[in-house]
Amino acid sequence: MSNLSRRQFVTIAAGSVAAAAMVSFPFIARGANQKVVVIGGGSGGVIAAKYIRMADPTIDVTLIEQNKYYHTCFMSNEVLSGERTIDSIKFSYKGLNKYGINFIYSRAINIDPVAKTIRLAGGEEVAFDKLIVSPGVEFKWDAIDGYNAEVAEKIPHAWKAGSQTVTLRKQLEEMKDGGTVIISAPPKPFRCPPGPYERASQIANYFKHHKPKSKILLFDANQAFSKQGLFTQGWEKMYGYGTDNSMIEWIPSHEEGEVVGVNVKANAVIAGEFEDEYSADVLNIIPPQTAAKIAIDSGLTNDSGWCPVNQKTFESSLHKDIYVIGDACIAGPMPKSAYAANTQAKVCAEAILSELQGREMATPSYVNTCYSVVGDDFGISVAAVYRLENGKIVSVKDSGGISPLDASAQTRKYEVAYAHSWFNNITDEMFN
Repeated sequence: MSNLSRRQFVTIAAGSVAAAAMVSFPFIARGANQKVVVIGGGSGGVIAAKYIRMADPTIDVTLIEQNKYYHTCFMSNEVLSGERTIDSIKFSYKGLNKYGINFIYSRAINIDPVAKTIRLAGGEEVAFDKLIVSPGVEFKWDAIDGYNAEVAEKIPHAWKAGSQTVTLRKQLEEMKDGGTVIISAPPKPFRCPPGPYERASQIANYFKHHKPKSKILLFDANQAFSKQGLFTQGWEKMYGYGTDNSMIEWIPSHEEGEVVGVNVKANAVIAGEFEDEYSADVLNIIPPQTAAKIAIDSGLTNDSGWCPVNQKTFESSLHKDIYVIGDACIAGPMPKSAYAANTQAKVCAEAILSELQGREMATPSYVNTCYSVVGDDFGISVAAVYRLENGKIVSVKDSGGISPLDASAQTRKYEVAYAHSWFNNITDEMFN
């Protein structure tokens, strides 16, 4: 990493992306309004809609979102530890009214790329000239025997924040001291790569203060995970990781850690090649993931289950005038994270604007940063800058970096403050 502090890096990198995405966004008046429709009101969709309208108010922008309130997945793990309330991650779209965005609160169920129409759950159709699809993820319900959407209401995944986050928090509160929680981490790729490990950390932090005899078994379909050295350092410092009294036990795939089934009656998971059964007081099953259903049903995915795109513009490789951003798209080394979606939305907005305005697109750059709060006054982060090379997104060598293992206690404390500041900034940009 460079000599810049991590705080300076994030500030400069975020600014450079915004500048790259917004440069050359002139106002060009036209007689007939172009119609841009956005599906999905998350980290990517709202930013794309907002930036297009800010750059050119003559463009008619409609955002289709099935929920009137949005719960952020990022920072939702702090609801599980009791550090946040569910209302602290709940946001209304009313703050975006001043940009002149049209809102349709309904579920988009199908896209006709030839007729350029979107069919809604109520049967209505919405026409578009350009379409941005930011639908997030869906779960592979058939990947874990005995686990499905109905079971998930009782044995929550809580990987889409909201009611299941509340359910899981309640189960943790009701669990006896000395009980066991099992978390299953899915195979890569999945939304928020550090998420399961931050979740284990936040639950352990709750137990440390309120149920110190309790334990977390983290079953993992992978052999390594994001920010692993930093997480395990925090676990060692705060939760006795690696000792007989460790509050967290990580079970990787090569140690039979992949969950393949759920026994609902026994409140147990079935894991590994030999399908051993492990019961617990609380189960948190995070299923394998794919692009959201509308992307699959509309022919926007390939055999991987994700959406291939032109990585310069985010236009679908399969359908012209349809763009896919956020968790659902294939964006080279960029992770499936909120900040990556934010960046992609700005680049996509510039791509659409430049085409509608008949000018050359600005050279894109991309950035990601991700904070994780491991426990009291112990924050860690990773950041990266990307560029386009031969039509592909690639990491910029020696840019970004990861929190140092030898950081001082004060630095770890600062990173918690930076994490909360980052949350405030990104949600303010999304909803105001």
